[in-house]
Amino acid sequence: MVDSVAADRLGEDLDAFVADVFASLTRSGWQERAGDYLRGLMLDGRRKSIQPMAARLAGPHEQALNHFVTNSPWAAAAVRERLAVRMDEAVGPAAWALDDTGWLKCGTASVGVARQYTGTAGKVTNCQIGVSLNLVTDSASCPVDWRLFVPESWDPATPGTGERRRRAAMPAEAKHQEKWRLGLEMIDEAIGWGIRPPLIVADAGYGDAAQFRQSLEDRDLAYVVGVNNAHTAFTAEARRTAPPYKGAGRRPPLIYREAAPSLKTHVLEIGRQAATPVAWRSGSRRRGGRTRTMRGHFVFLRLRPASLTHRRAADFGDLPLRWLIAEWPPGEPEPTRYWLSNLPENTPKRRLVHLAKLRWRIEHDYREIKTGLGLDHYEGRTWQGWHHHTTLVSAAHAFLTLQRLDPKTPAPE
Repeated sequence: MVDSVAADRLGEDLDAFVADVFASLTRSGWQERAGDYLRGLMLDGRRKSIQPMAARLAGPHEQALNHFVTNSPWAAAAVRERLAVRMDEAVGPAAWALDDTGWLKCGTASVGVARQYTGTAGKVTNCQIGVSLNLVTDSASCPVDWRLFVPESWDPATPGTGERRRRAAMPAEAKHQEKWRLGLEMIDEAIGWGIRPPLIVADAGYGDAAQFRQSLEDRDLAYVVGVNNAHTAFTAEARRTAPPYKGAGRRPPLIYREAAPSLKTHVLEIGRQAATPVAWRSGSRRRGGRTRTMRGHFVFLRLRPASLTHRRAADFGDLPLRWLIAEWPPGEPEPTRYWLSNLPENTPKRRLVHLAKLRWRIEHDYREIKTGLGLDHYEGRTWQGWHHHTTLVSAAHAFLTLQRLDPKTPAPE
């Protein structure tokens, strides 16, 4: 518990936070409702849908909260912009992370719901899927932008979707896109807000798309992304050569004369003896007064990924060299995880591993915002309601993050 003085200060901090982050909400009562909703999300209580939150709050009526989230036409993007700029300052992110999570659902009416795979359940099930852009360090992070994944069964080009899209109030531009394309949209949007990513991290759901990696290259963005071991690459020594020129017509283009082996083949050929022990950070949990150091064994190779075209290279130049990082735990017959990175050749191995593993923070965030802040408790069915709710949950999470980072915040007794 905190004493009344601390509680008053917390309330004042929240009021100031709401006035700043929700400054774009200029209609009478909207900022007040935003503050009410954030308080409801942060209060004790298992369910964070509108009805039980309204019952726990002293002031607002359930109908007023529901109208604010579902029907009021405030722009979620304007709130996310201010949130992103403020949290970029406060957190000083080591990377921007892309990830997705699922909202398990019954029925078929909620916007974007379909039978699809989600890591939340570890299987194909009835759910919505949201993609988030997160500012990340080892000690703090925050989701600052969201996209609702539109399955093909909700795409306007799919026959029979018109009526349920209308009921869910989906805009015409809401169409089926791969999750990595949604991620690129958010990266571009956040850069348009005036902040710049130090680096992009993502799992293989994004890194496996060669177009995604190429798009990051085209934007001059550094990345460390997970990939499947079946991707192919040439060795650093491999060079393009040309067939003999017969003296007529255009000269034949330079090509690699051999097929590119898989990433797994490259690592297995160099063998387990090449695995280097790396300690990359202190653990987040204390046991017996001590924190555990996170350690592992990794193979590092410089390769030329065959799927990366690198459009800015000379037409007949060699493919660019990139880092392959493979985690090979002792006792395992082969590596268990793979990453590709375009960081410079002189990047320390500890930094490569630290960034490859930085996604752990997102999993921590998803647990916190789902179990503590009710991310997946929203029961509305509309496009706007979903985006309003995710924005408000992000704001609540950001406020708590700022409180944790503030050395003057009183600790609970």
